[in-house]
Amino acid sequence: MRARQVRLSARVARAARLAGAVGLLAAAAGCATLPPGQQPSPKDPYERFNRSMFAFNDSLDEHALKPVAKAYQAVLPQFVRTGVSNFFGNFSDAWSAVNQALQAKPEQTARMTMRVVLNTTVGIGGLFDPAGAIGLERHSEDLGQTFGRWGVPPGPYLVLPLFGPSDIRDAVALPADRYVSPALLADTTGGALAIDALDVVQTRAELLTASNMLNDIALDRYSFLRDAYIARRRSLVYDGNPPEEPDGSTQDDVTPGSAAGTAPAKAARPASAPAPAASGDEPEYAPPPAPPAAPAPASAPAPAPGASAPSGAASGAG
Repeated sequence: MRARQVRLSARVARAARLAGAVGLLAAAAGCATLPPGQQPSPKDPYERFNRSMFAFNDSLDEHALKPVAKAYQAVLPQFVRTGVSNFFGNFSDAWSAVNQALQAKPEQTARMTMRVVLNTTVGIGGLFDPAGAIGLERHSEDLGQTFGRWGVPPGPYLVLPLFGPSDIRDAVALPADRYVSPALLADTTGGALAIDALDVVQTRAELLTASNMLNDIALDRYSFLRDAYIARRRSLVYDGNPPEEPDGSTQDDVTPGSAAGTAPAKAARPASAPAPAASGDEPEYAPPPAPPAAPAPASAPAPAPGASAPSGAASGAG
């Protein structure tokens, strides 16, 4: 137990030193400028810093991570890479089960727990995925999603050194999410670092095709990744069914499952109603006043003989 605590303290200290070094490198990268004529987005108030950090991460990936990931993919056969991916995924599944329990999802918690048990035993420590073969598919959850389910807003978009796209809420949850990994099984510091490095390389190798496609389709890769990250995380927090956002809002300002914060329903506008102005929000539509009562038909029967004419009849004649 004492040895485990010492190894944990050493890992925390190394992480702090690494974060300091990365911070110095990022500062050396300088402050990036926005494209000409573009102002920082309301959902990205730290855009100048984020773009400089994005450029730093991009350079690190291009000169270090991507070449190593390509070599890893070229040297190891597919079945070995699949086994490595399954092994790391099994730890991720265990952490997902914990977060599903924290989110009060008993059915998903039970399914993910069964998946972990089956893959750990029959799947030989998670190297194989027999649970997926029988329909126990992976449904990943992390602590950032749990905070979102509890009603914690995401805060501004933030690009982290090495880890890339994030927001304030996910950045706070990141240490716990990263801690639960196979590196916990290592008896030495070197072993733990080797396992963490393998995790990074395996993950990067799985994203090679996606990054190549991104380079082909995105004119501004930073904006594309930012908008995709924000939309994806919001969808994940609400299990693929996020509530409608008020105009101009980019925050998860509603606790999942509640009706507050959704856009109010508007009265239906008939086809004959005038269209709203081109600029500004659509005004609330009020139904038109009721039309006046229709006049009496001209062929109304004449009064009975001897009866006096109704008041005003004479003035309406002729």
